[in-house]
Amino acid sequence: MRDNEILSRISALVAEEHELRGRLSAGEVTSEEENERVKELEEALDQCWDLLRQRRARRSVGENPDDAAARPASEVEDYEQ
Repeated sequence: MRDNEILSRISALVAEEHELRGRLSAGEVTSEEENERVKELEEALDQCWDLLRQRRARRSVGENPDDAAARPASEVEDYEQ
């Protein structure tokens, strides 16, 4: 996945999160459903940001950014920003 594809994915995940919160306000989903999906979205966002950081770091030291790989959500979800 290229940087622009990762950034597009991040934008789509953020948009879905905002839409989901709006649906909760409108009573279209329960708070339990919203919380469950938001957790999934946050994990996916953490993975995307981690992959983007890896690619940028590799590029900055002259390595191939395409060698970066997505890490499991359990590994990246508790990283400090």
